[in-house]
Amino acid sequence: MGIWEFFKSRLIRLHPLIILGSVLGLLALLFDPFALDAQGYGTGRLILIFLCSIFLIPLPVMEDRAFNLFGLNAPSWSLFWEYVANIVYVLVLYKFSRRYLLVVTLLAAVALGYVSYSAGNLLGGWTGENFWDGCARISYSFSMGLLIFRYNWVIKNQIGFIFLALLLSLAFVMPYFEMNWMIETAIVLFYFPLLISLGAGSSLSKRLKGFCKFSGDISYPLYMTHYAVIWMFGNYYTNYQPGETHTFIIISLGTIILIGVAYVVMVAYDIPLRKYLNRKRK
Repeated sequence: MGIWEFFKSRLIRLHPLIILGSVLGLLALLFDPFALDAQGYGTGRLILIFLCSIFLIPLPVMEDRAFNLFGLNAPSWSLFWEYVANIVYVLVLYKFSRRYLLVVTLLAAVALGYVSYSAGNLLGGWTGENFWDGCARISYSFSMGLLIFRYNWVIKNQIGFIFLALLLSLAFVMPYFEMNWMIETAIVLFYFPLLISLGAGSSLSKRLKGFCKFSGDISYPLYMTHYAVIWMFGNYYTNYQPGETHTFIIISLGTIILIGVAYVVMVAYDIPLRKYLNRKRK
């Protein structure tokens, strides 16, 4: 499709929700009833933070938000690295043979292991202090995904969605221990690619097809709209220290409401806007 058409496709797919997430983050900062008035930020500084957020320019200056790369909408840090990966892909990686791509993936695996060992985990990439950890994370994951596709490492099976979901959940329920960085590295290097290969080769029952499609469609709108509420809940929790039952109710209802909001955003904003931009593009 050419470089510019590829860039247009990525922008149309990803950026409308980046902008909306920034707007929601700004509104939550300004009107959060459980926080100080805009946390003491002046108008000029807020404008700069907002502009950097909508244009995906990292600006880790909000101390009260742990110097997130994007203080108004923290999840944008992963979108920043996804953009970087797509730029590198369309300019360089798509030209690589499978052999060279394998070398790149191995080098990225070494970098990932070094980051995990140095930091003690693979949680970095979202703040100024661990900015380059995100580069290691995306480098391996993206190049490994290309390898799976190029080599057609698809494992045909009849496992199905439910069992695959259980296998995925195992990665998130393991106990923490002193050498945890080794297990995290092994999971990312080997276990997650295995699950991708199994998922690509598995069958899906008709009963679950609609649920899986809905989950996939709503995942990005939910990811990019939920965090403004997370900050507000954090301020509420810090100020009022609710009990366990109260907290459970808030989180349960909040999760349902956030999914509902994400659905409205998807059908009333994201999908129509992307359709409009694609029509204009043609």
